[in-house]
Amino acid sequence: MPDQPFADRPRRFVRGWLILTLLMVALMVVVGGATRLTGSGLSITEWRPVTGAIPPIGEAAWAVEFDKYRASPQYKLLNEGMSLGEFQFIYWWEWGHRQLGRAIGLVFALGLALAAVTRRVSLKEGVTLFGMGLLLGMQGAVGWIMVASGLQPGMTAVAPIKLTLHLGLALIFFASIVLFLVHLRQFGRDGAPTPGRLRAGAYAVLGLSFVQILLGGLVAGSRAGFTFNTWPLMDGGLAPSASTLFAVAPWWENFVDNVALVQLNHRIGAYVLLAATIAYAVAVARAGLCRRVRSRAVALAHLMIVQAALGVAALVLVVPLWAGLAHQFGAVVVLGLAVMNAGLLHERAARERAGIASDLPGAVRATA
Repeated sequence: MPDQPFADRPRRFVRGWLILTLLMVALMVVVGGATRLTGSGLSITEWRPVTGAIPPIGEAAWAVEFDKYRASPQYKLLNEGMSLGEFQFIYWWEWGHRQLGRAIGLVFALGLALAAVTRRVSLKEGVTLFGMGLLLGMQGAVGWIMVASGLQPGMTAVAPIKLTLHLGLALIFFASIVLFLVHLRQFGRDGAPTPGRLRAGAYAVLGLSFVQILLGGLVAGSRAGFTFNTWPLMDGGLAPSASTLFAVAPWWENFVDNVALVQLNHRIGAYVLLAATIAYAVAVARAGLCRRVRSRAVALAHLMIVQAALGVAALVLVVPLWAGLAHQFGAVVVLGLAVMNAGLLHERAARERAGIASDLPGAVRATA
C-alpha cells in the first residue's frame, strides 16, 4: 500500500535484491580472474557502455573487431599470427566480463529505484545505497582506465596497480553489501557483546584479508604466480637475494613491478593472515563466547587453511585455470565471512553502548 510507512513493510525484497547483487559481484571477481588468466582482457579495444553490449554479428563485423585488436600492442608484441577463431575465444571472455558488469549495474540501479519508490528503505538507507551505487560506477570507470593502460605503446597487459585498484573497489562494494545485509538482520544478531580485544582481533583479520587480496591483485597483474613455482622455498631459500628483490629502480617500483618481491610479499601476507586467523579462533574459543561467535571464528580459520592450500596448489602447478579461479573465489568467500563477522560484532557493541536491549535494530523494525 503506497501510504504504508517503510518501517512496517516487509524487507524480503531488499534482502533478496542485495543477495542477488552480492552473488553477481562474487561471480564477477571470478570471471575477471578467468579473463586475466586467458589473456582476454585487451581483446576489446573500445569502451562503449551501451552499444558495446551488442557483440559482432556476421563475418564483416568480426573482421572489423579483429582489425582493431591487430592494431593493439598486445597483438603485435605477443599474439601476432593469431587466427580469427583464437581471437573470438578471447573476445567472448572479455565480452562476457563486460556484460556481467552491465548486468550488475542494471540490477543494482533498478532494485534501488524500486526499493525507494515503494518505500522499502528509509531516507538514510537510500542515501547509503545511492553512495554504494556511485562506488559501483567508479569501479566500472576504473575498469576502462585499467584496460586503456594495456593499450599504450609497448604494453602487452594492463598496469598491475590499476588492476589492483579495480579489484579493490569491487571488494569494497562487495563488503558494503555484506554490511548492509548485517544491518537488515540477514545473518541474525549476536546474543551478547564480545570483549573489545576480540572485536579488535576480528577487525584485524578483516583488514589483513583485504590487504592480502590486494597483494594477490599485484601478483595477478604482474603474472608473478608464473615464476618461482616452488614452496615452501623460493629461489632455493626462504627468500630471493636482496639484489633480486630490488633489481628495479627506483626502489619503490619493485613492490609493484618486480615479480620476485611481489610474490614474496603475497607469501608473507598469507603466513601472517593464516596465523592471525587461527590465533583469533583460538582466542574466541578460550573466551567462552556464544556459539554463533565461536562458529564464525572456527569457520574463518578453516576457510583460511583451505585458501592457503589452494594458493600453494596454484603456485606449484603454475596457475592452471581451475586452481587460479578456485583461489580467487576462496579469497572472496574469506573476505565476505570476515566482513560479516566484524559487522555483527560491531553492531552488537553499538547496540550495547546505546542501551538497546531488544534484538531488533533501533532504526528499522520491519517484518521479514
